[in-house]
Amino acid sequence: MQRRTEHLPRIRDVAKAAGVSTATVSRALTVPDKLRHDTKARVLDAVRRLGYTPNAAARNLRVGTSKMVLVVIPGRGAPPFFSEVLHGIDTELSADGYTMIMGTLDGSPEKARRVVDLVFARHLDGVLVTSGHVPTIDGRSIADASVPLVSICAEIDAPGVPAVLVDDEACAVAQADHLIGLGHRRLMYVAGPKGNYNEVARYRGFLAAIARAGLARKDVCRHQGDYLFAGGVAAGRRFLAMREQPTGIVCCNDEMAIGFMKTVAQAGVRIPADVSVVGFDGIELADFCEPTLTTIRQPRFDLGATAARLLVDALGRRGAPAPQRIVLAGELIVRDSTAPPPKSA
Repeated sequence: MQRRTEHLPRIRDVAKAAGVSTATVSRALTVPDKLRHDTKARVLDAVRRLGYTPNAAARNLRVGTSKMVLVVIPGRGAPPFFSEVLHGIDTELSADGYTMIMGTLDGSPEKARRVVDLVFARHLDGVLVTSGHVPTIDGRSIADASVPLVSICAEIDAPGVPAVLVDDEACAVAQADHLIGLGHRRLMYVAGPKGNYNEVARYRGFLAAIARAGLARKDVCRHQGDYLFAGGVAAGRRFLAMREQPTGIVCCNDEMAIGFMKTVAQAGVRIPADVSVVGFDGIELADFCEPTLTTIRQPRFDLGATAARLLVDALGRRGAPAPQRIVLAGELIVRDSTAPPPKSA
């Protein structure tokens, strides 16, 4: 009959049932290869019969680690892009026994304070940041918390922090070159939030492409967006109000591109017969909207996994990650939302 205890089984209960010391139980669970086979078998049998679960928190406290990594992501509008980034992070961390916890930032001081307090409490082994700005409250920045830190998708405003990026500028050149190569000469650029790290690089690439093609700035308009579907809707409404409408739309992300397409299509504009649209990110929805969206596919899983590996390697050395900048390539995926401009354009 299985032995029952009135409390949750503890390590001393396992030791008593197996006829060994508590130290031997600990070794059987952490370094089993260092025990005789029969001793290990008795301990593991007792663990199974009693339903004993080791106290990971207590064990980690003894060895000076929490096995937890905080991932800081933007709050509003983040999920479509970051789902695969987080998958990559979690896959890499889990392989080394780390648990991912998330902190979201939406611009509110309260959320920023919670993230900063959590990092400075030193209950974490490391931090991954997916924003160009690290949260700072009352002069305290998580970059100064002496906790290993790696940035994803942007270089943060703190010295010596490694970053894993996509070549935003080159990808934006590819967006514009695709439309220009199809014959488009009147273009509209739907921007991300003003001052955003990625948007600045993408707009720089866009301008480089149109300059190289010899396009006049008067033939190009910029619409200030926000990375949200609503930003694309606003861009679509502006497009519909124009007397001389652009024939090619370069969007700073997929959500705005999809919002734009839905808005103009509802007004009877044909995509791509009347206007072509290119997005950026390669989210899953881009392959399911109508028409399917030509876009830049970011290696989102690899972004997360590479950054997590940098952090895990640093934790294994018990030091800060080596300062470095890893740049991954994006890929232009041509689908149904782009075509040559109408002959009347």
